[in-house]
Amino acid sequence: MRQFKEKTILIIGAGRGIGKRLAIGFAHAGARIGLMARSKAELDLANLEIEHAGGTSLRLRADVREYEQVAAAVDRLSVQFGGVDLLICANGVFGSIGPLAECQPAQWAEATATNVVGSMNACRAVLPSMLQRRAGKIILLVGPGSEGPRPNFSAYSATQAALVRFAETLAEEVREANVQVNCMNPGPTYTSLTDEILEAGDRAGWKEAKDATQVRTTGGTAPDKQIQLAQFLASERSNHLSGKLISIHDDWKKLEHANAHAEMFTLRRLQKV
Repeated sequence: MRQFKEKTILIIGAGRGIGKRLAIGFAHAGARIGLMARSKAELDLANLEIEHAGGTSLRLRADVREYEQVAAAVDRLSVQFGGVDLLICANGVFGSIGPLAECQPAQWAEATATNVVGSMNACRAVLPSMLQRRAGKIILLVGPGSEGPRPNFSAYSATQAALVRFAETLAEEVREANVQVNCMNPGPTYTSLTDEILEAGDRAGWKEAKDATQVRTTGGTAPDKQIQLAQFLASERSNHLSGKLISIHDDWKKLEHANAHAEMFTLRRLQKV
């Protein structure tokens, strides 16, 4: 199935983890992939895996926290493959693990810079072209903390909730230009963040450590499920959905032929019980 043939997809955080997983999945579906990350070694490996599988990708080394670097990378990708049809932001760090009273403020700020400002930088860089062409998709990956509180992970949780509201807000700004912006919760997955939880020990809390051990043992959510949801949100089948947070655990296939209520799959305060 080559449903994304001739499409240009930029993936932030594509050097490892879920970003790399999605990059390989979209490349297999025929897309031309822009791989953006800070690590040259990780980019080289991801690029090699895609090329060995017959896909097409371009390595873009940049720090997502620096707008000028991101904009330059987007320009380079556009020259090589054409305008960005889909942006996936898979950039994410914990910043600080442990009770807020014991956290390092600099690490807390790092989470904001990478997760929120970094995603904004990527969106800002690709949007002018999307608005000009009146077509485009943006998917922001979010994790636990986007749907509820996550004790001992205040920096990460705050940034995940911020990303959801950012997506809702941006979706309204660009709705009339046929650009859709959504968040995707890919579910628990074994990545380097899992190891950080285990290394944090008591600072993370017993439940987080228990869940992380389980994810490390099982691998977490199956890659195919994550790729299928991402490809749904990237396709024309989801053009009627924007400003939503869709989880891997939702019955999202039903959304293909139905409009969700305006307040469903969003950040909202219940005013009546």
